[in-house]
Order: sequence, then C-alpha cells, then structure tokens
Amino acid sequence: MGLTPVDAGKVATIVTSLEMRARPKPAPMPMAPLSLMRWKMPAAAKYRALFERVGAPWLWFSRLAMDERELLEIIHDDRVNIWAVCDRAGIEVGIVELDFRHKAQCEISFFGLVPELGGKGYGRWMMAQTLAAAWRPGVERVWVHTCTLDGPSALGFYIRSGFTPFARAVEIFPDPRVLGLLPRETAPQIPLLA
Repeated sequence: MGLTPVDAGKVATIVTSLEMRARPKPAPMPMAPLSLMRWKMPAAAKYRALFERVGAPWLWFSRLAMDERELLEIIHDDRVNIWAVCDRAGIEVGIVELDFRHKAQCEISFFGLVPELGGKGYGRWMMAQTLAAAWRPGVERVWVHTCTLDGPSALGFYIRSGFTPFARAVEIFPDPRVLGLLPRETAPQIPLLA
C-alpha cells in the first residue's frame, strides 16, 4: 500500500458513482419552506452565479471553466432540466440539474444547497422533488456521483436516499483557485498547495 503524490496546484478526490434502478416506492413528501423554479434557457451569468454560490465550498468548478458557448449548449439543451431552489423570499438558495441526454437514463448532474442551509433536513425534500422529476416515463436508471470534496454527509445521504454505489475512481485536477476560477480563500478546509 502506498501513497500517490499530487503535484502542487492540483487537487485529488475520490469519486463515488451511485445509481438507482427502480423508482422509489411512494412516500409522503417531506416538508420544507422551499420551492423549485424551473429555469429554461438561463443566461450563462445567472447560472454560473448560482452554481458558484452553491458549489464553491466544495470546489465545484467545471461549469466555471467552460467557455460560454460550451456551457449554453448544455444548459439550453431541452434534455437538460435545471431548477433553482428558492426560499420563501424567492432568493435562489440551491440548484438541481437533471441530464436526460442518454437514453433511458437520468444523471443528477448537480444537486446542492447553499452551505447556510446544510443540516436542516431540506435535502430530503429536495431529493424527493428531484426523484419525482427524474423518474419520468422511459427512465430505467437514475445516477449521481459525489466525491470526498463534497460535504461529509453527501455519500451517506445518497445511500439513505436509495442509491447504490457502483464505481469509485480517483480524480486529479488543477486547483480552480490556482486557475483563478474561484477566489484563493474559497474552501479553506481543502489546503491550497500552489
């Protein structure tokens, strides 16, 4: 057993992929003071702003690194469904993105709330809403991935939600703080080695 060095300016994480092969049994919908607002063809800047608010603490950066044309090709595709999670005041506090571009599959591409709402039980409501939207006619598999950079309860949350792990991989990528995609003080729990 040994360690694999990670170069300065890079970040490493263990990615776990999980899947659900059958629609969950009906259950009462959890309550939350939140709502989902469908975003059809959002502006790139608006999408990126919410993506960063939700994901920066976990170093989400993939959509920040894309050029605008590439991003719009994805988020304006009719087979990609995006919702902003809104609080009672209408403030966008989370994101759900479902990708139906592969036949009979739905990938939960992005799922998260702003850090201030973590641990309040709203994730159960959000997941119930997400699964209701994901399991549309013709879908045989819903899947998601999480990594060790995500919140510490993310993997357990997905398993408790009915997902089964099916693959694990190590991902090494340039640190988005070094690239200037996120401020250097972002995600202080993940050491920046420049």
